[in-house]
Amino acid sequence: MNRPRPLALIIMDGFGLNENKTGNAVYHARKPNLDKLMAEYPMTTLNASGEAVGLPEGQMGNSEVGHLNLGAGRIVYQDYTRISKAVRDKSLFENKVLKEGYQRALDNDRALHLMGLVSPGGVHSHT
Repeated sequence: MNRPRPLALIIMDGFGLNENKTGNAVYHARKPNLDKLMAEYPMTTLNASGEAVGLPEGQMGNSEVGHLNLGAGRIVYQDYTRISKAVRDKSLFENKVLKEGYQRALDNDRALHLMGLVSPGGVHSHT
């Protein structure tokens, strides 16, 4: 019986490979050990932004999003993407919990307070 060959999964947060040499610190960096490993052993890269990790096209990812998708082994749609889709297809307005909260506020002549984060980050919040 053949023994499985060793395998290493190396995740380097913030380290990206890009063929464009202009402004590419990783390309220009002196990294002999990594260059040797990449030249001598099989390797691949993964997309870690946009639709590849459940974010809108062009949206930059982060380590949390990347790790979540790696661990799941599939695309995990982020809240921003899921909420945007729900607004577009109007399913947000059929959300049972939101409808019940709204109706309860109406029935009791109370305010309904909705809270959330607002920033252009696109992962935990979006404007």
